[in-house]
Amino acid sequence: MQSEEYMREAIRLSIENVEAGKGGPFGCVIVKDGRIIARGANEVTSSNDPTAHAEVVAIRKACKVLGSFQLDDCEIYCSCEPCPMCLGAIYWARPKAIYYASTKGDAAAIDFDDQFIYEEIERPIEDRKLFTQQLLRTEALAAFEKWKASTRKVEY
Repeated sequence: MQSEEYMREAIRLSIENVEAGKGGPFGCVIVKDGRIIARGANEVTSSNDPTAHAEVVAIRKACKVLGSFQLDDCEIYCSCEPCPMCLGAIYWARPKAIYYASTKGDAAAIDFDDQFIYEEIERPIEDRKLFTQQLLRTEALAAFEKWKASTRKVEY
């Protein structure tokens, strides 16, 4: 398969998802060594999980297939430019490339607008719309100290 065929599969998943009423119009495929190892479609409304975006669903499946928490040498094909959450998940998964079809502007035009999240991230914490307060930092640092000293940790 070629890149365009992988993208067509992501787009097909997005269309199929809308027709089935399972969630938003988003699809994703993950490719390694020239073959699709995972597919995902948006399941937010059907699973009552706000994190069940197509990319996250596909990443979870691909990691199970690979037996790894990283997507080394994988390519991700998204029917739409990833939202901030998915982009973060993709970076954490460490694939070698991301390809997308529609843009975040296209998504905003049908009321999937994430611009407010990009703006909120840039604001100082005290100026964000969602009340945020730090609590018990010193107690929480105990876990970090244990991690730092651990001989059982798996670095990532």
